[in-house]
Amino acid sequence: EVQLQASGGGLVQAGGFLRLSCAASGFTFDDYTVGWFRQAPGKEREGVSSIRHGRVQYYADSVKGRFTMPSDNAKNTVYLQMNILKPEDTAVYYCAAGQPEWYTDSYTKTNEYDYWGQGTEVTVSS
Repeated sequence: EVQLQASGGGLVQAGGFLRLSCAASGFTFDDYTVGWFRQAPGKEREGVSSIRHGRVQYYADSVKGRFTMPSDNAKNTVYLQMNILKPEDTAVYYCAAGQPEWYTDSYTKTNEYDYWGQGTEVTVSS
């Protein structure tokens, strides 16, 4: 059974940092694209970052320079290191896995991912 479990969310003040984890079972991360998405209440889910074969494919403009996506294939785990957090980063963060089509920016699209974790909530206070 393919499972993804996101964890590490919490409440932090603006300017702080937080590290999210995504642990996978039932498949190996190295064979899939793994992405982070986030969704604020009343808004559509948006792509944050993704990794394939150990290479980070993109960071959303809104997080570029503040977030990084380390990985540990031996543990089938990826992370989202979030620094200099802003109130607008407040959202439920999801990790997902899939094998997106090879077209430009396919890995940023929600519907290109087949497996989803339940999400972890991040709240950034001002």
